This record gives sequence, C-alpha cells and structure tokens, in this order.
Amino acid sequence: MKKIQFQEVELHPQSPEKPVYGAPCNGCGICCAAGPCPVALVFLFQFKGKCRALLWQDETGRYVCGMVASPDRYVKLIPEKWRASGGRFFASRIAAGAGCDSAAEIDTRTEISR
Repeated sequence: MKKIQFQEVELHPQSPEKPVYGAPCNGCGICCAAGPCPVALVFLFQFKGKCRALLWQDETGRYVCGMVASPDRYVKLIPEKWRASGGRFFASRIAAGAGCDSAAEIDTRTEISR
C-alpha cells in the first residue's frame, strides 16, 4: 500500500509556480520550504521545517539560497571576503543550476478538506 503524505508550506504570494521535475529552477522555493537540504543539515544544523536560509528577493521575484547568496550571514566562521567562493562551494553542493529536483505535487487550494 502506498503511503500518501501531505505537507503545507507557506510561500511568498508572488513566488513563481513550481516547474516540472528536471526543468530549470525558477526560484519557486518549494524544495527549501518543504525541508532542509544536506547543506542545511550539515552547516546550519537544521533537521526539519522550512530552511532558514531560504531568501525571497523582491527585485527578482524569486527565492534564492542564502547559503549561496551570502553564506557569511549564516555561518559566522566564513569571513565576508570569502562570500563569493563560499557561495560557489555551497552552490555545487546543492547542484544549483542542475534543474528542479523536487518531485512534489502542488495543490494551491487555500483550504484542504481533511
């Protein structure tokens, strides 16, 4: 028997719709809102819930990974001068640019009957 799991996540009202699995990332934020990635587990010691490094950018209208954009803000041992190289390191660890890796099926109804 297949187990069905539902999870409610809250995202910015202007966030883009989730792309299909494997399509280029559009910054929808679904994957990071659903739970922490390996980078968050190891470097932020976050084991559940919406990733605290998930950042909304008004200017681009999309979510970005804070560990890529400004890792020194989240890991105090990283000096600001290493921001770019640290961001590249974390981007490679989350396969940034490799495409959507969330197989989540999205239901955008505001109320789900239980």
